[in-house]
Amino acid sequence: MRWTMEDSPQQAAFRAEFRSWLREVLQAGWTEAIDAGDEQAFQEGRARAEGQGWNFMSWMRTIGESGYGAPLWPKEYGGLSGEGWMQQIVREELGRYRLPTFGPNILGVGLAGPTIIAHGTEAQKERYLRKILTGEELWCQLFSEPGSGSDLASLSTRAVRDGDEWLINGQKVWTSIAQISTFGLLLARTDPDVPKHEGLTYFILEMASAGVEIRPLRQLTGSAEFNEVYLTDVRVPDERRVGDVGEGWRCARTTLANERDAIAGVSLDPVSLLGGIRKDPWQAFLDGVADRTDPAVRQRLAQLYIENETRQVTVFRAQSARMRGEQPGPEGSVNKVVNAELNQRRTNLGVSAAGMGGVAWLPGDQTAQLRAHAFLRARANTIEGGTSEVLRNQVAERVLGLPRDEDGGKDEPWNRARRN
Repeated sequence: MRWTMEDSPQQAAFRAEFRSWLREVLQAGWTEAIDAGDEQAFQEGRARAEGQGWNFMSWMRTIGESGYGAPLWPKEYGGLSGEGWMQQIVREELGRYRLPTFGPNILGVGLAGPTIIAHGTEAQKERYLRKILTGEELWCQLFSEPGSGSDLASLSTRAVRDGDEWLINGQKVWTSIAQISTFGLLLARTDPDVPKHEGLTYFILEMASAGVEIRPLRQLTGSAEFNEVYLTDVRVPDERRVGDVGEGWRCARTTLANERDAIAGVSLDPVSLLGGIRKDPWQAFLDGVADRTDPAVRQRLAQLYIENETRQVTVFRAQSARMRGEQPGPEGSVNKVVNAELNQRRTNLGVSAAGMGGVAWLPGDQTAQLRAHAFLRARANTIEGGTSEVLRNQVAERVLGLPRDEDGGKDEPWNRARRN
């Protein structure tokens, strides 16, 4: 079962305008070859483009300077002052023409930019926004801490005023791309004598500052996608404070609200970053199940197929809402929980169906290596981007109308409240 959405006249005009722009800025024949299904012509055209210096970083600068790189940003700051459906169409067309649907600066464009636009000074907007769009400066997010993940407002990293600077001490964790970022969005506690949400302040941290130590976190898969960041007597000029002192939680909520829009409908994989052909995930999974004649395996495959189709319906509902210019409802939280747990069941079946080949293989067997990597990587799906437990609470409260969990320390001064 598959569904399609028809463009309104306004959406069709915008799509045609964007395709015309793509034809102008890409290597001659790039879009025409894809439209004609001429794979050889496309590969030759892309090779010529790469020979002339085209790559995903140069592309980020090209689209960043056009307005299409951040259609939801105001025009005066480099965007299109657009609606959600514009971002959806841009991403669809980028995928169609095998271009990156986002760059390595997705946190800059999706989180830092909107937060600075909403709460930053004019000097901050002038200094940071253009280089966010062009990818000249990459950004990371310094929010979570070892004892403050789901309860972010309880964080303990301290910022103490020292003249025109702030002295920062603390530790952050699960920070993506910290090791290659120029700046980080930092939430720190400036007043421990007030309730936890009221004593926070928001800063822009230069990652090369003295006292910043970045340590990669090695995962089950052997890779290190995330980092822990230690901050020891790090000095941040007051001019890099975003919003008023004590207003950090308000700024952080803007960041977190935009996180949903930044990754909405995006598949976070190498094709999204580098461009290329995206193989159908379900077919790719089936190709990895060697023996599909076993009745028990076939039954589990059928169940997974049903669950996957149900998930696709939910994704389609969210996309339809965006195309109508509406904000999706609870579909985001529901789909995150379903997708994370479905992927764990799918990768578990992949390993089980492989028999002994799921746990031992000959050197160079890339299929087996990828299968094992997917199984191990899937363990993180129910934790990253919002734990399944927290998202279930959100669905319970906002959709089912169940009472909220009691937060006994919410109104107590932070330094007296019980913490993890």
